[in-house]
Amino acid sequence: MDSFIALLDGLSPLSGGTNALLIFLSLITSWITSAFGIGGSALLIMSMAQVMPPVAVIPIHGMVQLGANGSRFTMTWRDVDYRRLAAIVPGILIGAAMVSWLLIRLPPGVLELTIASFMIFMCWGPSLPSCAVGMGGSLVMGALTTFLSSFVGAAGSIVAAYLKHISPERLVRVATFSAVMSLQHLSKVFIFGFTGFLFLDWLLLMAAMIGVGFVGTWAGLKVLKKVSNNSFDFVMKVLLTILSIRLLWIALEQLVLI
Repeated sequence: MDSFIALLDGLSPLSGGTNALLIFLSLITSWITSAFGIGGSALLIMSMAQVMPPVAVIPIHGMVQLGANGSRFTMTWRDVDYRRLAAIVPGILIGAAMVSWLLIRLPPGVLELTIASFMIFMCWGPSLPSCAVGMGGSLVMGALTTFLSSFVGAAGSIVAAYLKHISPERLVRVATFSAVMSLQHLSKVFIFGFTGFLFLDWLLLMAAMIGVGFVGTWAGLKVLKKVSNNSFDFVMKVLLTILSIRLLWIALEQLVLI
């Protein structure tokens, strides 16, 4: 027992109990995202923000989500909309370049307010015009969300809300989402590595979280294949709306404090 506790203590600069909690959350949140298409990543980053140094939250979250989305992509690659993905990839590269050169921050609360408003519109507003969901719109979405994802943890929700409009098939949307997010999180590895973040200190914890995340992904996809498209749509809308309300609350708190 003592050796197991010592093993947990050695996974990262955090305590063994905290490491164990984060590993468990990685399992649960991977299952949530695979089963319902959204929600797990935001829940994980909210939890990580409570116990990790602020400078480590986004890069470590990005690495863990790279593992979770990468494993989901390997299990669903046949369902990916590759034509759509080909349009998004240049946008991801543009967004990553913007982050590397433009180290800007909007006033506290404005970013969260914008994201939440966009997500609510995408869920409950009218269908997007064909130009917005075309290849040009996909490129812009890829650039915007890649840029945002390096500053906040909610950009994946924008991707999910956008992809809701490209296909009625839940497997296509989850598979394409996994491919897009894998590429976005891969860009974070290079961005934060370039800025000097020391991933080595967190390597063992990341490996453990990615390993259990693979199990959660596998189990979640089993659920996804049994859910109807209508049920999937309803659950995704509810989860996105809850995340939007949370972001609106954070935005209002920050804007009031200005």
